[in-house]
Amino acid sequence: MSLSLEQVAKVAKLARLEMSDADLARMQQQLSAILDYIDQLNQLNTDGVEPLAHPLPVQNVFRPDTPVPSLPAAAALQNAPSKILDKDSGYFGVPAVFDTDEPVSH
Repeated sequence: MSLSLEQVAKVAKLARLEMSDADLARMQQQLSAILDYIDQLNQLNTDGVEPLAHPLPVQNVFRPDTPVPSLPAAAALQNAPSKILDKDSGYFGVPAVFDTDEPVSH
């Protein structure tokens, strides 16, 4: 199945692509080759072949989402460069990110 230059130009216009005459001619050949290949695939006998979503067997590799206890604060800060922990609030202290004099709330 081959496409005419007019058909290729219409597809390019619908896709809002500006193409030169040389590009249209090249696209005509490439799109026609794709349609020829699809015609070849359509000639195959696929009776008894189940449709596939993926050609290879796919399996879930994620572990079950099971809640586990969190790390204690001391263990989480073990390798931190600056170990600041507000024991009253239970938050980790971090360097200031914003250059402002206004107090930042947690």
